[in-house]
Amino acid sequence: MRDGRYEDVLSGDWRRRKVVPEVDAEPELVVEDADSGFCGAVVGWEAGAVVLEDRRGRRRNFPLMPAAFLLDGRPVTLRRPAPTAVATAPRRTASGSVAVAGVRAQVAKASRIWVEGIHDAALVERIWGDDLRIEGVVVEPLDGIDALAAEVRAFGPGPGRRLGVLVDHLVAGSKESRIVAAVTSPHVLVTGHPYVDIWQAVKPERVGLRAWPVVPPGRPWKEGVCAAVGVAEPADMWRRILASVNSFHDVETPLINAMERLIDFVTDPT
Repeated sequence: MRDGRYEDVLSGDWRRRKVVPEVDAEPELVVEDADSGFCGAVVGWEAGAVVLEDRRGRRRNFPLMPAAFLLDGRPVTLRRPAPTAVATAPRRTASGSVAVAGVRAQVAKASRIWVEGIHDAALVERIWGDDLRIEGVVVEPLDGIDALAAEVRAFGPGPGRRLGVLVDHLVAGSKESRIVAAVTSPHVLVTGHPYVDIWQAVKPERVGLRAWPVVPPGRPWKEGVCAAVGVAEPADMWRRILASVNSFHDVETPLINAMERLIDFVTDPT
């Protein structure tokens, strides 16, 4: 019959008129080209065409036409999958914590962390400064710890006013350990590292040394180090040391552990 309705239905390519599912052409998906009968797995893309490879290793390109392929014997329209979003690692602070974007430093809390001197304070700032600003914790340098017990009493620690103290050379039998033993408040945590000076808590290879020099007893440690490495002034050596520190990776583990304990202690809401 030449009726117009039948002529419209039968004319043209019937596959193009049929509604068929769209399928992402993931790698290794096996399909058959409906026109040629070529069957193969998806192995790539070229200029709007999918590349199929059959079991003999032969490859052919096929345009991504509607209903141009068979999947398990059923017509499908292949489409190129959307690019997979690359997961980006969260930005980290110098201490290794996850950086919190868009958060301003808090107003300083009553709790404090004390360190022995300005070099200690500068190193702590270099590594933990971002974390401490978010927590609202101020680090204050002391002029040594000889009067630590009296200074703690003057500070007046309490449940909402905690104090953490970082001490150099905190080892059994040392002068420092005897001073620390006099501080007994439950609202104060005194901890530290075994190094004679905060300089020594920096990994020696970061400043171009195989190991920190051994300084004879009785000689000021910083001066002995400078003499051993050929640096005229401690200030020059300190600038070299501080410039070598960018993150917690550059310092020794005992210092990291001590600082993390102090931060946890002074920020504990209980």
